[in-house]
Amino acid sequence: MNKNKRTHRFTILLIIGFLAIFSFISGRFIYIQATGEVHEVSLNDLAEDVREASVTLPSERGKIYDTNGNVLAFNRPVYRIYAILDEKVSKNTKEPQHVVDPEQTATKLAPLLDMEKEEIIEIIRNGMNEGLFQVEFKSNGKNLSEKTKDEIEQMKLPGIHFMQESIRYYPNNMFASHIIGFASESEEENEIVGVTGIENMKNKYLTGEDGYINYQKDNYNKKLLNKEEVVKEAIDGNDIYLTIDQKIQSLLEDVLSQAYEKYNPERITAVVMNPKTGEVLAMSNRPSFNLNNPENVENWYNDVISTPVEPGSTVKIFTWAAAIDSGVYDGNELFQSGKYKIHEQVEAVNDHNRGAGWGKISFDEGFRRSSNVAASRLVWEKMDTEVYLDYLHKFGFAEKTGIDLPNEVQGQITFNYPSDKLRTAFGQGSTVTSIQQMKAATSIVNGGEMLRPFVVKKIVDPKTGEIIENNEREVVSKPISEQTANKMIELLDSVVNSKDGTGRRFKLNDYSAIGKTGTAQIPDPEGGGYLTGDNNYIYSFIGMAPKDNPELMMHVTIKQPELKPNELGSVPVAFIFKNVMENGLHYLNIEPDKEGAIEKVELIEFPDIIGKDVELVKEKLQDFEQISIIGNGKKVESVNINKNSSIFSHQRVIVITDNVTMPNLKGWSYRDVLTLANLLNIQVETTGSGYVTKQSVKKGTKIEEGMKVSVTLTSSEKKQEKQE
Repeated sequence: MNKNKRTHRFTILLIIGFLAIFSFISGRFIYIQATGEVHEVSLNDLAEDVREASVTLPSERGKIYDTNGNVLAFNRPVYRIYAILDEKVSKNTKEPQHVVDPEQTATKLAPLLDMEKEEIIEIIRNGMNEGLFQVEFKSNGKNLSEKTKDEIEQMKLPGIHFMQESIRYYPNNMFASHIIGFASESEEENEIVGVTGIENMKNKYLTGEDGYINYQKDNYNKKLLNKEEVVKEAIDGNDIYLTIDQKIQSLLEDVLSQAYEKYNPERITAVVMNPKTGEVLAMSNRPSFNLNNPENVENWYNDVISTPVEPGSTVKIFTWAAAIDSGVYDGNELFQSGKYKIHEQVEAVNDHNRGAGWGKISFDEGFRRSSNVAASRLVWEKMDTEVYLDYLHKFGFAEKTGIDLPNEVQGQITFNYPSDKLRTAFGQGSTVTSIQQMKAATSIVNGGEMLRPFVVKKIVDPKTGEIIENNEREVVSKPISEQTANKMIELLDSVVNSKDGTGRRFKLNDYSAIGKTGTAQIPDPEGGGYLTGDNNYIYSFIGMAPKDNPELMMHVTIKQPELKPNELGSVPVAFIFKNVMENGLHYLNIEPDKEGAIEKVELIEFPDIIGKDVELVKEKLQDFEQISIIGNGKKVESVNINKNSSIFSHQRVIVITDNVTMPNLKGWSYRDVLTLANLLNIQVETTGSGYVTKQSVKKGTKIEEGMKVSVTLTSSEKKQEKQE
């Protein structure tokens, strides 16, 4: 009886519990149906999210141009190859979309990917065994050109597909590497980001903003019809125009490469400026690096702006300018040269001829002979040392120039003890950068006005043409008077054009150059003091031309060159200066101001020859001295010069025909070889510098894309003498 009661009671409780649960669930369903919400999540919104898809519209990074509109950096489309292995993708297709025959696929891909057939087979079979959906082919399958992609697609290999990507490309390789810098893909953000140079400093201007398309899809991932799309267009990055002139920069690069190969120095720096505006027309360092392959870089620093050194005698320009401007200078006053000692406890100052001096000479003569004693006397006896220090600050030696390049370093004025003050006067103890000296020297050219140097000419919106930022001539101060500047022009002229001047080697053929030489000792990093030995110096020159109306100004330094016995350190510096200045002034069409000067070098406008008959093109190009027709095709496919460009008649013109074969490269310059490699999309390995003497691929060999060619370059004394 009790058992039946307990059973009856349990049954009732079970029914009540069931009814409660049923009521709760039913009520919940009714609520969801009425409101469309589950725990504050809208089912309608959730459904929208499931149905909604988005496609990214990639933006393009802005281009970098030189001052004349020649492109120096841009995004180049490349392709990544991959193989689909999953058979399911071919279920509802007429043609197979997965790899069917690994061996046949590997056989055809191997030569185009520069891989062994067995290696490709192994990658595919391992992927199949592991059940992978798709596989890639290591680094060989990345950064493929469109031509390689097209060749592979023509084979119609099942399962082989491509993904388009972009890489940052620099058509001139090592050209202005420390200025342009390079950009690469960021692993975290999966976008191209500037790493060094302008690419880094102006990254926010160059970087675009990706767009997107939002649309709705069905369960089969197909786009639904008659649904509104949300489209946000991509905004491309802004374009940057530099003050760099491609032709002057190319000239500088070639000459530095020759000097670097011949003299094997520790460092070379060089910068060319328009002294009237502050625009940097060329800037380069050695060692340098290839922007398209920034690996094993010996020198990341842009030494022109980032490496302060003791300047040596070039700083005497500003010592004499300070003395003249402060009203204490008499150029005709005589002093005893050779040695100068102000106190028993202060080391004597010696002139550079081991303290022998030249007897009693005037201060004007002391400048052109580069007398250390004269410089020290001016600071210690004529000027108050604090007045001199004030002028060093006026010339900007204690601060950065403000040039629009990253990682500028300002150097340091050492002016604590009497010995510091004496030695700073002739370029020891204190440190400065090349760009600081160039900035200070603009005051000599501009009647006392000092200009800010800059390398970015303008930043432009590529779509609208709107100028986002525009840089122009900027006077930052006036450290000296116009009269002082004019007197300094005369003194600088005497250094180069007087019989007893230290800069006689820097005379130009057609233009009146002026300037100041420098020889700086190198501090010993281990034992203190300075390094000894004939080669342990930094040789330099800062000069400008023409004298009465300077259009170009240049500063060159070369550290620890390997000189021949009795060869002066000014020889390699003069080789660089004279080549760049003489040819640069002719290129700019500056009228020669010396009697007996050669006629001005005329520029020739380059015609449009793309797609034209090769034989007719030869006639059109008869005014050019060096024409290289690559291959034996009938039509012109490409050329290294843009149509309507103005170029020198002696510049090499490389014409690519529709049937390319390897030319004889003997006598070609390093830059010409790299230009050919870019046109043909081949890989070139170079040994040495100067001009080609050997090549690994014989003349007449059919050129294949990606082909590797090794060339040996040797400096040619005759060619250098001809250039000089």
